[in-house]
Amino acid sequence: MEAGLPDRLHREPTPKAGIVHLGLGAFFRAHGAVYVAEAGNWGITGVSLQSPGTRDRLRPQGWAYTALELGPDGEKPQVVTVLRDVLVAPEDPQAVLDVMAAPDTHVVSLTVTEKGYCHEPSTGRLNRDHLDIRHDLENPLPRSAPGFLVRALALRHAAGLPPFTVLCCDNLPENGRVVQGVVGELARLIDPALAQWIEAQGAFPATMVDRIVPATTPADLDRLEAATGYRDEAPVMHEPFRQWVVEDHFCGPRPAFEAVGVQMVADVTPFEHMKLRMLNGTHSSLAYLGYLAGHETIAETMADPVFADFVRGLWRDEIIPALTPPPGEDLGAYADALAARYANPAIRHRTWQIAMDGSQKLPQRILGTIAEGRAAGRAVPGLTLAVAAWMRYASGRDEQGAVIEVKDPLAPRLAALWRDDPAQTVVGFLALAEVFPPALRDDAGFAADLTAALSGLMKDGARAMVVGRVDA
Repeated sequence: MEAGLPDRLHREPTPKAGIVHLGLGAFFRAHGAVYVAEAGNWGITGVSLQSPGTRDRLRPQGWAYTALELGPDGEKPQVVTVLRDVLVAPEDPQAVLDVMAAPDTHVVSLTVTEKGYCHEPSTGRLNRDHLDIRHDLENPLPRSAPGFLVRALALRHAAGLPPFTVLCCDNLPENGRVVQGVVGELARLIDPALAQWIEAQGAFPATMVDRIVPATTPADLDRLEAATGYRDEAPVMHEPFRQWVVEDHFCGPRPAFEAVGVQMVADVTPFEHMKLRMLNGTHSSLAYLGYLAGHETIAETMADPVFADFVRGLWRDEIIPALTPPPGEDLGAYADALAARYANPAIRHRTWQIAMDGSQKLPQRILGTIAEGRAAGRAVPGLTLAVAAWMRYASGRDEQGAVIEVKDPLAPRLAALWRDDPAQTVVGFLALAEVFPPALRDDAGFAADLTAALSGLMKDGARAMVVGRVDA
């Protein structure tokens, strides 16, 4: 076996970096970076905003890595050589600003997760009390993703360079508008003239991204080595399916995305609503309920016929009625395709992994659908049960009393809100203005339904409540 990726696999010269990507996690390396590599003539400088782990694993490999497709019929490796360098922001924030402000940088893309934008998910506004934002207001060397965007754009403005296009690739509704708003608000607090320039000349296209990317395990590394004959310390795993829909609004050059299957459109909104609510909304629902029921992965959860029927009911009765189909899309066929993707046994997407950061994810994945459904007079009992399951999960104890490792920026507050009385717990959670929109916080009927769902979870358990929904 060879100690690293063989030179023959990545000896072609990498194109000069025209893209800087903030948040070089597994998802972007299995999705956006693959598209950029296929488009050709563009390189990427990756940036880790937190730790050096990804950089340290990739550097000995010359920044090359394997993207391994996990299909029901087998595995297909692809070596990706589009990365030019990887920087670690906490080690040298000025170096990150310099590469973002370089004349050859035309696009800055991001996958920093919902919480990385330092905003309030229920309103989309900048959270001015966020510790990183307070730091970035007082210091020229930033910590947050919005801070790096604003300070790098300030350097370009001062140098007489045009702005770069900010390409958000995270699961936020109207993500381009949200990031533009956060960046604009932070820029106004630092320099109103800079904010005016960004608004007049910048571009923040909305996007929709879709590919299931489970966490890579040590067993994956060993299996890949046995199959290929070389050792890759930084591979990514992904399903065969992929989709990227991008608003065609850039303020400078961009890769030829349309040549490699990216859907360049005038309006991403119907695509992102379809994906956020049909995929991410049911993914989260299955994650919380499935985890509480003892299922480790989504595929395992879908192999339980009760959960498979439950998720089909969510699509049919609660989610699809609240959606406008994107051009050329059949929502029923999309649901069928999602069910097949979820059931793919080769994808070990852990329910615990999907359950992370629920306070940041639920507003766009589930709560918007509930609010619209209730306003239209439609019943949404399945999604309400999913919210109750999130609350039960966030208590930090599972149905057997074992500790749950809750990963969420609000985790201590959520745990402190838990009471043995379901009604009191619901009152405390609904008071979270950064999570629940006013339409739900002030809806006594929703509070009653949520209390009933949480009572059932505490009394009968998650699987029994799912059975009850399927049989209803």
